[in-house]
Amino acid sequence: MNIFHLPDLGEGLPDAEIVEWHVKVGDSISINAPLVSVETAKAIIDIPSPVSGTVSHLYGDINEVIKTGDPLVEFEGDTEHDSGTVVGEMETSDVLIDDKSSSNKSIRFNAKATPAVRALAHRLGVDLSMVTPSGHDGLIQSDDVRRVARILSAVGPMEPLRGVRKAMARNMSQSHAEVAPATVVDDADISLIKNTADITPRLIRALVAACQTEPALNAWFDSHALGRRLLSSIHLGLAVDAPQGLFVAVLRDIEKENLNGIKQKLATLKSKIEQRSFSADELRGYTITLSNYGSIAGRYAMPVVLPPTVAIVGAGKAREEVVVIEGKMLIRNILPLAITVDHRVVTGGEATRFLKAFMEDLQQPH
Repeated sequence: MNIFHLPDLGEGLPDAEIVEWHVKVGDSISINAPLVSVETAKAIIDIPSPVSGTVSHLYGDINEVIKTGDPLVEFEGDTEHDSGTVVGEMETSDVLIDDKSSSNKSIRFNAKATPAVRALAHRLGVDLSMVTPSGHDGLIQSDDVRRVARILSAVGPMEPLRGVRKAMARNMSQSHAEVAPATVVDDADISLIKNTADITPRLIRALVAACQTEPALNAWFDSHALGRRLLSSIHLGLAVDAPQGLFVAVLRDIEKENLNGIKQKLATLKSKIEQRSFSADELRGYTITLSNYGSIAGRYAMPVVLPPTVAIVGAGKAREEVVVIEGKMLIRNILPLAITVDHRVVTGGEATRFLKAFMEDLQQPH
């Protein structure tokens, strides 16, 4: 019996949801042929067959969530069990696997209720952390639990977070728990740029110029070892808004590209976003992040830094504004910018020097 387990599909992702089986029991399949499509916290990924053989059992139905390392497919034969390393090494991360944050655990632990009330809450599917106590000294009463149960019943069942949204929730929790954020905002005059319908290529070029001026923001920080890695290659993480939630796609070695090369990479990325055809390597290893939220709406924001990176640049919605230049009032095209850094490792001076270089590049006509 040869069992293939769900491998690590990148960054220690703890599970994946089955989207489509490309085989059925009794089918013969060749090594590296498409076996199953799964949706992870990052994208839809096609998993190839690790062996050539006949399928004897499928462990999971469409829309079922399979945990990393759990059995996925059984093949006929007596070869050794698969180690789960076809797509990536089986690595685990306590932060990603634990669905409950430490703060939520403490809330539940500190909830004051008798065993009978706790049993009632369990039977009605009510989380005691959601219940406002009415009893003396914060004691939760049975009527409190029933009130919350009625409210939850009226609004309908809870929708479990899956895929991209589940990863977003975990990443935001990790950022909130670890990062000491500091945000700097300013306005860039982009009046000399002729075509601002899609400002993203120019934003990327400006980010590269700023990283070359102030390398401290293109780095990874190890909070446990209290050390940083300044990186010469710029692997840009581009925040992408999708119906499934927020995810980050990577444009590797972007510092090697001119403006035309950047546009070509963005065109390729747009196609992959539409098809959700990212590989695991295209969704990890970014060194700094860009979020062009102004393409939708919003002037200023406080973008969220995701460890181990130390900086994220956000661009708001451009607007025409009256600006005083050399005593004269002129109408200029103004782009609001925001940079959030991890203040544990990036200084205010480094952040503002980066921002200054970023704005200077945007002020160039070409």
